[in-house]
Parts: sequence; C-alpha cells; structure tokens
Amino acid sequence: MQAACMECGTQVGLERQPMQYHCGVCGGLLRIVHDFSQVDAARLKRVFDERRGIRNCIAASGVWRYKELIAPELPDDAVVTRNEGNTGLYEPAPVKEFAGVRRLYLKAQSENPSGSFKDNGMAVAVSHGKWLGYSTFACTSTGNTSSSLAMYAAIAGMQAMVLVPSSEVSPNKVLQTLAYGATVNTFGGTYDDGIRWLSSNAEQQGMYVCNSMNPLRIEGQKSIIFELAHDLEWQLPDWIVLPGGALSNAAALGQGLHDLYALGFINRLPKVAVIQAEGASPFHRMVAASHRTLTPEPKPSTRASALNIGNPPSWLKALRMLEMTEGVTAAVSDAEIMEAKACIDRSGIGCEPASAAAVAGLRKLVRKGVITPEETAACILTGSMLKDTDAIREFHMDGMLSAPPLLRNTIRSVTLSSRDGILAK
Repeated sequence: MQAACMECGTQVGLERQPMQYHCGVCGGLLRIVHDFSQVDAARLKRVFDERRGIRNCIAASGVWRYKELIAPELPDDAVVTRNEGNTGLYEPAPVKEFAGVRRLYLKAQSENPSGSFKDNGMAVAVSHGKWLGYSTFACTSTGNTSSSLAMYAAIAGMQAMVLVPSSEVSPNKVLQTLAYGATVNTFGGTYDDGIRWLSSNAEQQGMYVCNSMNPLRIEGQKSIIFELAHDLEWQLPDWIVLPGGALSNAAALGQGLHDLYALGFINRLPKVAVIQAEGASPFHRMVAASHRTLTPEPKPSTRASALNIGNPPSWLKALRMLEMTEGVTAAVSDAEIMEAKACIDRSGIGCEPASAAAVAGLRKLVRKGVITPEETAACILTGSMLKDTDAIREFHMDGMLSAPPLLRNTIRSVTLSSRDGILAK
C-alpha cells in the first residue's frame, strides 16, 4: 500500500509498523496512491450494482462495496465492518424551498451505525491498523470521531484511547464514546492541542492514530461520494455542499471525485462549496483572501461543536479539491445554522448543528448569487440530531438562540380529560 506526500511527492510504504502519517522529508500530509491503469470501469460498475442489496458479507457495506477503489490490497480477514454507508438520499420539499434551489438532495450520513459520516473513514482506518498488528487505536475529537473509533475498536476487540476537549463538546458524543468502552481523557485545550500531542507521542506509545491526518481515513470517507454518485446513477448535481471542520470530508470528497472522473464513472465534476461556522472559519478566511497558507484560529468558538476546529489538518487537501472543482467557501453564523437545522428537523430527517451548516451555507450562497436558483445541489448531513440534544433544547425551549416563530416549538403543560380531550393549561 503506497502513499505520497501532498507537498513534495515523496513515496511512502504503509504496509508495516510504525504507521506513518506525515512525510519524513518535508512533514507534509500523505495521500494514498492507486494504480487504476488496469481497472475495467464498466465491469466495476456492474460489480457495484450487483453488490447492492447483498446481506451479511463485506460487500454489504456501503464502504467495502467499493473496495477495489479504496483498499484493494487489504485482505478480507482484516476488514472491520458494521454495514456502514447505505445511507438515505432524500429530497424534502421544505428544505429545498428554504435553500432556494430547483432540486436539492440530502445525503443523510447521520444514518451510519454510530450516527455520523466518520464511520465511512473509520472502518478503513481501523481495518488497516488491525492488518498492521496494532491493538490500541487513538484519536482526538470534538465527538463524532471518538464515538466512531470507540465503536469500531469494540467490534474489532481492540482498545480505544480518545482525547476530548473539556469544553464546547456535546456530552451526548462523549457518553456514546464511553458506552462503547473507550478510555476517555478530557483536557483543557482544543482539538488542535490534541492533534499535536498525538503527533508527538502516539508512535512511542504504540498507538495507531485514526484522525484525518491518517490517509486511510480519507480513503474510507471518499466512499460517501461514490455512494452518492451510485444513488444518482453516476449523474451528480451541479453542486456538492458540505460542512468544514477538520476538512477531512472535503479532502475525501476531492479524492473521490478525482477517482470517479479519471475512471469515467462520471462525465463532469460538480462544483463544491465548503461551509464553516463564523467562529471557526480559518479555511474560509484564507480562501476569501486568496491566500495559500492557512492562519489558524487560536480560540475557535461555535455552537456547532463538530466544527469547533481552529487549525484543520486537511486544509491543503481541501484547497486542492476546491481548485479542481472551481469550488467556493462560505461562513455562516450560529443563528443561521440553527435556523437551517430546525427546517431539516421539521422535514422529518433531522441532523446535528454542524450538518445544518451545509444547508445554511447553500441558502447564503443562493442569496448572494454564487449559486443560482436553477441549479441543483446535494448537501451532506454529517451527524444525527441525537448527537447534540442540548442544541434542540436551547433552540426550542431555552431561547438561547433566536428562532423564527414558524420553526420554534415548545412543550406545553396540559390537563387530560376523557370528555374534552387534551386541554392546554
């Protein structure tokens, strides 16, 4: 299994311990290198079609269905899976009208087994680490990565060690991580501090790191765009819109689109919009200023806790993706995020605040004229509404964030009467 440095091109083998996450020459991030020269794309399309609907085997997974394009060298007995992927694709009219485009798809990665898109990448990372002989897997997390890692480590019978900032993280995600059996260590810092600690200490402590600096995470996550394209019979919409925190999803999306286009699975590249929260938007600021180097946000702060990352590790991969797709960025306020979330929730699908940033950003780009109302779009909903129930309470009951009257609900006190039905007090 070969990787190459994103910056200097140095080739690195990833077939034995210790696992390498950065280039030994320049320190750049690595990407997996595939040789698709002998791939018969027409045959693979038929194979992928045949695997849909299969049960109780590796091919039942919405990730491993595309194994030939993700990790063909990985032996089947190393694969760790829990039927990840296979998520719903929806077209709710209220959300389409809210966003203002002709046609809108919502790809609900929230339906993954641990409740977030992280499962697509984690299935591959943990499988690779298992193949290499690791028994302890580690990450730092604002919540979704840790719960996904804890679940896959439990399935594999391995240990999970996670670092979680002690503030601005949803307790639901931490409790989920604990329930799956991980060792949870909270610390007084940010996600970025945790990444620095793992970069310096994981190898000497024999831990396999499952954050997005791991190129196998990116390989697994690119299956999201494979499945979306497959859902739409290999005809993607004009725009793909997704939230941006650590930017692993943006990096994976770019790699997946590159692969599909190079192999002829799709005949054009959609444009991509990466949406950040205003309180944690260093990537958007860099792109808006036409800079080529990211300046970290030292104190990121947003109610969308999954986006609360000030120094996204995958920013260079995300930038290359935007250049390839002629994409854009935007930043949205917490109020805009929560309004979009309420609309998605009311459509019967639901999502956590970070997911709603995609729809909020799409609406903003339409109103600014960057995206026209006649175009089509797909938004990636990255996490389940149950990942952050405090956000629901704050919006609907506590009034901590402004809520339009039509979208805000409250719990009412009633008197039950067999004669008169339910009477509000």
